[in-house]
Amino acid sequence: MLRQFMRAKLHRVTTTHAELHYIGSCAIDQDLLDAAGIAEYEQVHVWNVSNGERFITYAMNAPRGSGTISVNGSAARRAQVGDMLIIAAFGMLTDAEVATHKPTVIFVDEKNRITDHTDELAS
Repeated sequence: MLRQFMRAKLHRVTTTHAELHYIGSCAIDQDLLDAAGIAEYEQVHVWNVSNGERFITYAMNAPRGSGTISVNGSAARRAQVGDMLIIAAFGMLTDAEVATHKPTVIFVDEKNRITDHTDELAS
């Protein structure tokens, strides 16, 4: 049996753009995608810490080092520039993999620059 687990999280990133008239998705600085192991076009869950909104979209790469977190398309109605977000990706694990699985968590500063990372979540 496969079960779904969080495998990566960008913790408390700041929304830099909200583009309503865009095809869709969430554009994320390539440095952040690489650090979290999130691929372009991969499904991501976005949780808006600032207003409680939660939605699912897909990741697109934004220029490396730009700090960009752009919520696009209809999702732009769920986040404003300056909102704090958590962006998570999930994967399917076998029962054998569950025992050793540790998700990657990327921490950032107010400009979405990486400050730390861990694979040990506090309980």
